Amino acid sequence: MINNRGFFFVILFLLIGFYSRLIAQVEIKTLRVFANDDEKNPPVLVYTEGQGDILNIEFDVKSDGEPSLQIIFKFCDKEWYPYDNIFLKNFGHDVVHPNELFYTPTEITVKEADYSYSGSFPNQRSTVEFPFSGKWKFYITDGFDESKVFAEGKFIVLHDPLDISADIKKETLEGSVYFPTDLGKIYNITANLILPEGMPVFDVSSMEVIENFKLDYPYIVDKGNNNDRLHQYYYDGNRGFSFTTKEVRPGNEYRQVNLRDHKKFIAPNVNAQFEGLETSRFFVEGKKDLNGGSKLVEGPYGTYLNVSFRVRVPDEIRKKVFLVGSFTKWQVLPEFEMDNNNGLFSKTVQLKRGVYDYQYITGEIEDGLVKNIDWYVLEGNTWATSINYFVFIWYKDTDKGGYDRIIGYKKIVSK
Repeated sequence: MINNRGFFFVILFLLIGFYSRLIAQVEIKTLRVFANDDEKNPPVLVYTEGQGDILNIEFDVKSDGEPSLQIIFKFCDKEWYPYDNIFLKNFGHDVVHPNELFYTPTEITVKEADYSYSGSFPNQRSTVEFPFSGKWKFYITDGFDESKVFAEGKFIVLHDPLDISADIKKETLEGSVYFPTDLGKIYNITANLILPEGMPVFDVSSMEVIENFKLDYPYIVDKGNNNDRLHQYYYDGNRGFSFTTKEVRPGNEYRQVNLRDHKKFIAPNVNAQFEGLETSRFFVEGKKDLNGGSKLVEGPYGTYLNVSFRVRVPDEIRKKVFLVGSFTKWQVLPEFEMDNNNGLFSKTVQLKRGVYDYQYITGEIEDGLVKNIDWYVLEGNTWATSINYFVFIWYKDTDKGGYDRIIGYKKIVSK
């Protein structure tokens, strides 16, 4: 039996623990999501007869003490909004609990992070599974309060997808004058599907094409939008469907920053390119890249650097310039707008040592979002670029109250 004094100390201990959690500072750094232990693989998981790909989640943590975090997985619609549908909640299989997350303390030389985490899902230590075909998000939250979200990520799951036929053809856009003329070079991507018997034909909804890791900037052909110059949909009246998009520009190979050499790039402040300023690459063919991925340095040299990106743009560029890359999860974000000093644009970002693909793009900020994005005016557009395209066919499934489901899939490579 606990006496009054013992009861006082128990309460004091609980209050101290609760208070320490309130003031503890947690920061997630260098979050990466990819498939099958290969940083070049976007997080697209394919399951056939219950067997398939593995989702890898990696991140560092800056924390006052060993973190108590959890990872919550949620199934989403085509627009990445989690479903508020009890039949799609995946209860009991949607959370990695704090006692299932195992951290590795960083080396004493790594001052910018205290712990590292690397996990693969599904695994034998947790009950997590992804039973629905479509888009998923995960949230890294406080282990006792899921409303405190520290980071989030996205991935795509496919269960026994239909093997669609898809091809890619070079084409030059007509009807407009492009300058430079290379901007007229596009890919014509077509997907054909024969719907199996028993599946209502009117529930086939759209085609979506995703380039490398650019999950947030797909090319979409919706059957609800009738044919136009860049989007074409055809139904043969039986069970055959065809979708075509003609708005896919090949772009250029990504730029790369390689910070692995700790003797060359001496902490804490370095330039992204050791040789100096960068310029437009519109007429310069890029070198082989990681298809939008990254490779990190671990161990005692896995430190963080303040990396300055600097690019001189042509005088005719009047829009804002943004830095985008694997370290932004290929999202064009207002906080990555570059400072303009008479045409010399610069941005400093803290990065862990490693190799990262990145680009410079132009755009405008409206209502807190970057719009009118141009991926090509500073980077170029050439058919010599090697790109992975992931082609999905969407279906309006009426099961479980109705949801967006991917039924067809094909990966194609531009070269």
